Amino acid sequence: MNITPFDAPLGAKVSGLDLSLTLDEHSFSDLYAAWLEHSVLVIPDQSLTELALVEFSQRLGQLELPPASETRARGDGGASLPEIWTISNVKVDGVAIGGLGNFEADWHTDMSYLETPPIASVLYAREIPEVGANTSFADMYAALDSMPAGLRQRLSDIRVQHDSAYTSVGTLRDGATKVGDASEAVGAIHPAVRTHPETNRQALYMGRRLNASIQNMPMEQSEGLLDEIWSFCTQRQFVYEHVWQIGDLVMWDNRCTIHRRDAFDSEQRRIMWRTQVNAR
Repeated sequence: MNITPFDAPLGAKVSGLDLSLTLDEHSFSDLYAAWLEHSVLVIPDQSLTELALVEFSQRLGQLELPPASETRARGDGGASLPEIWTISNVKVDGVAIGGLGNFEADWHTDMSYLETPPIASVLYAREIPEVGANTSFADMYAALDSMPAGLRQRLSDIRVQHDSAYTSVGTLRDGATKVGDASEAVGAIHPAVRTHPETNRQALYMGRRLNASIQNMPMEQSEGLLDEIWSFCTQRQFVYEHVWQIGDLVMWDNRCTIHRRDAFDSEQRRIMWRTQVNAR
């Protein structure tokens, strides 16, 4: 196994691994340590069954089942195991086999509206469009460490309300109630700065911008401060952009990164399988 850091603030490529085979404990321990160090790992050239993906993901921890509202028709590349959420724009008989379509996904942390959000996400590329759908990751350790002292001071002890109603592409979740403004949002409340339980490093924890609000702060002031934080932490200097290839497996740490996806041509097929790790 070879680990090559990217020329970016986070992320590394891992070569020499076949995840369709069970890793020995030493190799898995090295891989896990590299993931904690680099926050995002890209493991290319994989050929995985659903079961192999689930079994690898389970070594990271207990898996979070996809939201019930995201269940779609199976077939034509859609995964059948309940631990896998298909991310796709493909439709079978007019019904989507997965979620999020071909739209741009805004910067976010996965499922931050839960009291205990997933610690990790694993995404495996089965079909990709010719262009577009790149996924970018931003380093929330580096953003916090580089933040001007005045802005950093304003983050002390603030807690952010996260919204559960909308997906990262801005669509209303099945069964959710439309939110008129941030004061109506329903979801978990998390500190804006958290200590990573395994690395003991502090990182921003922002969730997503849509319908977020700072607790016990007037809405106008909350909106201004959140806009300032988001503008700072999504600067290019904190970002690694991944251009997908078929067979890529990318795993990232939701506790210290945010991510986004470019839109792509709706006529181009994209099929990805995703698992999420709830706890180790």
